[in-house]
Amino acid sequence: MSGPLAGIKVIEIGALIAAPFAARLMAEFGADVIKIEAPGDGDPIRKWRKLHNGTSLWWYLQSRNKRSIALNLKSADGIAIVKRLLEDADVLIENMKPGALEKLGLGWDVLHALNPKLTMVRISGYGQTGPYKDRPGFGAIGEAMGGIRYTTGEAGGVPARVGVSLGDSLASLHAVMGALMSVLRVKTGQGDGQVVDVSLVESVFNLMESLVPEYDLLGHVRERSGGALPGIAPSNTYPTRDGAYVVIAGNSNPIYKRLMAVIGRQDLADDPQFAQNDGRAAQAALIDAAIAGWTSRHPIERVLAELEAADVPAGRIYSVADIVADPHYQARDMILRQTLPDGVEVAMPGIVPKLSATPGAVRWQGPALGEHTDAVLAQLGMTAADIARLRENGAVQ
Repeated sequence: MSGPLAGIKVIEIGALIAAPFAARLMAEFGADVIKIEAPGDGDPIRKWRKLHNGTSLWWYLQSRNKRSIALNLKSADGIAIVKRLLEDADVLIENMKPGALEKLGLGWDVLHALNPKLTMVRISGYGQTGPYKDRPGFGAIGEAMGGIRYTTGEAGGVPARVGVSLGDSLASLHAVMGALMSVLRVKTGQGDGQVVDVSLVESVFNLMESLVPEYDLLGHVRERSGGALPGIAPSNTYPTRDGAYVVIAGNSNPIYKRLMAVIGRQDLADDPQFAQNDGRAAQAALIDAAIAGWTSRHPIERVLAELEAADVPAGRIYSVADIVADPHYQARDMILRQTLPDGVEVAMPGIVPKLSATPGAVRWQGPALGEHTDAVLAQLGMTAADIARLRENGAVQ
């Protein structure tokens, strides 16, 4: 394997989104990720959303570059295999309910004694401590309690959600960041492995900017504001004559002046009360009305062309069809043509971030359940007879 994480061994005991997405990100950059799945149906995400020949297209993306081993964690042999896999692993990523691994005999004390250099990444709804730790927690709940749902939606309307599993994905990013910090500490000789405790709620909360000091010092509660960026103006979504919408961010002082020139409102550009953001934010409705009055008189292509010429940040709101057809996405290798096991070619998202010397890569799509069981066990020194015995007693599939 190539990539900056080549030589890093990751064991994933996870299902659905948070832990599997974190492991996928590491696999894309060269880590050897062994995904442990339950015999029978495996990870439920294999059947989530849109299916192709009975398998989720999301699965092929979420599990690319991973090796799948179907292992029964309710059997003593299954637990013994997990321990053997972890003896020389760098990272364990799991998103089971707090205490579940302890019940299996795979708690931190046991694993740290087994492999002092192991980093254990634990993703849960509320974290491994605190009064809510035993509550079931999904990404939607993390978004609700982390603060982002309260601030999302039209002013005065019902709190809305983003159309993707944002809470889970944010937890995954924090998990990878924590894992790499811990592994770096180990690899540079600064100390042993440690527990990386990631909460869905806290991962969302970490993005909530200045909500807490604004509330604590000023008593301000940020509310829903539709397409606007509260307290920063002008930055909003505006209608165009042909029924489209354009996002315009004219919130720096020089950009604001250029934007006002484009829309023919030099009076607003020259008004000293709008010279700084705080003055503009106080009159955001007035400024937004002026911008919308201009955008609504023109089709979106003209709006975008004039704003680009004036060096004002703006963009149309993309659907997936827009994304796949966009030449910039294609030039950045963000739309990759991949081949599924039945030979069908399909577009998949590319890899982020872009590394100049050791870029990530897609080596294979999500594997069949237990596709690598025999190979992984053979690497542990097991013979074909050993594997047959384990399969016979239900420890592996």
